[in-house]
Amino acid sequence: MYAVVRSGGRQHKVAVGDVLEIDKVDAAVGDSLELTPLLLVDGEAVTADADKLSAVKVSAKVLAETKGPKIRILKYKNKTGYRKRQGHRQRYTLVSVTAIES
Repeated sequence: MYAVVRSGGRQHKVAVGDVLEIDKVDAAVGDSLELTPLLLVDGEAVTADADKLSAVKVSAKVLAETKGPKIRILKYKNKTGYRKRQGHRQRYTLVSVTAIES
């Protein structure tokens, strides 16, 4: 059995025991959280109906807070002396899927 869940504007295919990296959520390490299911596949049965999916619960446990790689942004215009350097480092939450209850 697996499910497709929504988290932070992205969709992830998850099964029980999977560890995935999602956008940062406000939860401490060790807390459990619930992910919004979009699709549930149980053997041959595929559930995509919103009414039936409201009863499905995908729960996960927060393992750690991590950071992605540093991305360097450089803007430059020729002959004017304009240079602008900026950096970004995305924050992620590492979660483990503990249960899919339908």
